[in-house]
Amino acid sequence: MAIVKLRPGCKDYLWGGRKLITDFHKEYEGDILAETWELSCHPDAPCYVDSGEYAGETLEEYIRMEGRKILGKHARQFEQFPVLIKFIDAAQDLSIQVHPGDAYALEHEHQYGKTEMWYVVDCDEEASLYYGFSKEISTDELEQRIRDNTLLEVLNKVYVKKGDVLFIEPGTIHAIGKGCVIAEIQQNSNVTYRVYDYGRKDKNGKERDLHIEKALQVTKRIPMLRQKSFEPHIASCEYFTVDKMVLNGGIMKQLSGVIDRATFVSFLILEGSGTIYADGEQVDFRKGDSLFATADTGDYRMEGTCEVLITTL
Repeated sequence: MAIVKLRPGCKDYLWGGRKLITDFHKEYEGDILAETWELSCHPDAPCYVDSGEYAGETLEEYIRMEGRKILGKHARQFEQFPVLIKFIDAAQDLSIQVHPGDAYALEHEHQYGKTEMWYVVDCDEEASLYYGFSKEISTDELEQRIRDNTLLEVLNKVYVKKGDVLFIEPGTIHAIGKGCVIAEIQQNSNVTYRVYDYGRKDKNGKERDLHIEKALQVTKRIPMLRQKSFEPHIASCEYFTVDKMVLNGGIMKQLSGVIDRATFVSFLILEGSGTIYADGEQVDFRKGDSLFATADTGDYRMEGTCEVLITTL
């Protein structure tokens, strides 16, 4: 089958909520669901094929059985599957953190660095996040503020609304604030350096580890430009390109396209429901679903009333 529905890996971090269960239809038995890894070949939380003849297999195993040709020619430059896509439900503030670039991460963590983008799927009124610094600071000041718990005083606080997009380059200090549901498209990496966590303790009564020394080596200590243009896309870099598509059920009630040999396509359903048709078959979808279309799928048609993030290489 050229297009399959995926079932995510799940994470129950202490800051998570229940919106991914109640609003995005995720099947999960725990009390807290912080993240669902919707398109993932990462061993920390792989996703699974949930439809077709490969149902029950991991996405990585599906690719192995079908061959890397299904990823498209643009994937040849990457040794590993290049992209990881998540839904994130922040019922509480996430830790202040930073990610390294490829060179540092490969040397010190033996995996790739992390370039990412956030799409605000939904948020509470007055919801905010941290994105870089409000002013340039020195390494000494950064270290001192981390150790004396005054780091928040020099961070750039950004109030957000539904539909906002932020592109986060490696080295950008950042954190998602409580009340945000985020779609995150990123490199296939799980390297995070935590520098401040509000003194919280995990379910075992232990404060989570900080990674101060490594963070000091990779953090860009200057204000970051938020309004970076990627037109006609909402985000684009050497690792992924992201577009948004809206079908309103009226004038725009269907989308037709062609998926060629260049790249696979990920469809992440943010709102609504519908059906996608390709290769003589169809897959129904609803809010929260993640679909994977192999390279060279050919003609496809999507119908419904929905909002979708479309990710390619």
